[in-house]
Amino acid sequence: MGEASTIGLDIAKNVFQAHGADAAGHVVFRKRLVRAKVLEFFARQAPCIVALEACGGAHYWAREIGKLGHTVRLIPPAYVKPFVKRQKNDAADAEAICEAAQRPGMRFVPVKTETQQANALVFRTRDLLVRQRTQCINALRGHLTEYGHVVPKGTDHVDQLVALVKDETSSVPKAARGILQVLIDSIEALGKQIDDLDAEIGRRAKDDPVARRLMTIPGIGPIAATAIVALVPAPEGFRAGRDFAAWLGLTPLQRSTGGKRKLGAISKMGERTIRRLLILGASAVVRWAVHRGAAPGSWLAQMLARKPRMLVTTALANKTARIVWALLVKGGTYKAPAVAA
Repeated sequence: MGEASTIGLDIAKNVFQAHGADAAGHVVFRKRLVRAKVLEFFARQAPCIVALEACGGAHYWAREIGKLGHTVRLIPPAYVKPFVKRQKNDAADAEAICEAAQRPGMRFVPVKTETQQANALVFRTRDLLVRQRTQCINALRGHLTEYGHVVPKGTDHVDQLVALVKDETSSVPKAARGILQVLIDSIEALGKQIDDLDAEIGRRAKDDPVARRLMTIPGIGPIAATAIVALVPAPEGFRAGRDFAAWLGLTPLQRSTGGKRKLGAISKMGERTIRRLLILGASAVVRWAVHRGAAPGSWLAQMLARKPRMLVTTALANKTARIVWALLVKGGTYKAPAVAA
């Protein structure tokens, strides 16, 4: 077996595939590995570049392989796919990863530490609990519709749903009340757990100086600020605020050709959690401006006067993302721009 300068590793649950190539791109080896032998195999290899797709478990393997002296590169799966030759299998995927890693213009994903992954866990858990609570509320509302009770959507109307179940004079049969009470108990338990996570996020935001600076931006609250601190890689890795907004998926899709620019909807190809939080924060700012009025002559007032509300919300989220990048890179707090007279 020759010495490889780049190794593409296709990871899985139990069976891994490694593809080694020299500096000229020639194949050095193709090897099938079981999970227990992966680290042993890389311990025998001379220090080189090891490339993996940025998928489940990739950050763990990147840290472990990096401890053996290798330089680890994580590549987004979408950037690997163009290098797959025809049929899709583990060997072809490993070869494609190796080929993609050798491209000089390839973009890589920063390897996360265990602490960064732990900080992100609170948001993943909260999102899961919110989805489960929404499912229970929708199920409860749907079942009550079968008995002639129509209640508006939203968590603000949960008390009305609960009152209908507990009201013995309502048309809900006694045989269904016990089952519906199970959904009510689940909603209440999930609500308490979500409140506990919100309190934990608020505590982290209060203790983190960067999060406190980010919360000076309109539309950025404790949840969004803490999520940005936990999930955003080194901001210096982005050349400008626009690159950061593009990483979040807040820039439009391009279908330009022949020198003609054709822009579509926002790409939604980036960090979903932060993008959603920025959109929610921007919608709150826009809603406040619509009801209370924006500063005359301000950017927001001009946009609301000539653009649809949802478009303004997305544009404001993009603008907020650029401000976030500026604060992360340059420091300081947000200062509202002066409105031209």
